Amino acid sequence: MSDAIANHRVISRDEIRDKFRELSGDLGHTAQAARTPLLGAAIAAIGALAAAAFWLGRRRGRAARTVVEVRRV
Repeated sequence: MSDAIANHRVISRDEIRDKFRELSGDLGHTAQAARTPLLGAAIAAIGALAAAAFWLGRRRGRAARTVVEVRRV
């Protein structure tokens, strides 16, 4: 049994609010700490995807390029 039930103590609204702020503050800090490396990884992945699209498009453009010869008679 918890202390509040065993002692028949009334928990006030302020105690609940303070405990909630304490717990949510810890979660906010943890989320902020995890966001920074994740953002870097996302930027690197987008850059790699853009580079791959450029390289593949350039390669396809060279293969499909039409060669026109102009000869004077």
